[in-house]
Amino acid sequence: MVKTMGQTLPKPGLRPFLPADVPVLAAIFTASIEELTGEDYNEAQQQAWMEAAEDEEFGKRLAADLTLVATLEGSPVGFASLRGADHIRMLYVHPAVTGQGIATLLVDALEKLAGGRGATGLSVDASDTAEGFFAKRGYVAMQRNSISVNDEWLANTTMKKTLGAAS
Repeated sequence: MVKTMGQTLPKPGLRPFLPADVPVLAAIFTASIEELTGEDYNEAQQQAWMEAAEDEEFGKRLAADLTLVATLEGSPVGFASLRGADHIRMLYVHPAVTGQGIATLLVDALEKLAGGRGATGLSVDASDTAEGFFAKRGYVAMQRNSISVNDEWLANTTMKKTLGAAS
């Protein structure tokens, strides 16, 4: 438990993705985009991005990758997925729990898993909203990208981090 201003916050947990998680992870995905990306993306871009959660491919992507779910008191509050050994495909945290270390917990775990899979580095296509988070963790911007999502163009940045020697 973490103490903050007299309140005891529950300690977040991590567990593997389960197929039954798809609806709640889709809700986290859309809430995160809707509430956290408004300074970096316009409404049409956000809408196009959120539509990915309505697609049945959303669950298939989560299942195809190594997806971890962060929980507070047993309820999912965030998720991240590792594609192959060395690419973070998704990282989303519910807006109600941002700033509580959930994204850090998820990325720490993915970095350990990537190292365990023999990766010497990790890459991510970070949204403009997430770029600062990854930069603080030692990820370096390599290139800017424009991707078409449901007829809207969204910018992101491919970032890379060299992983330390496996411990």
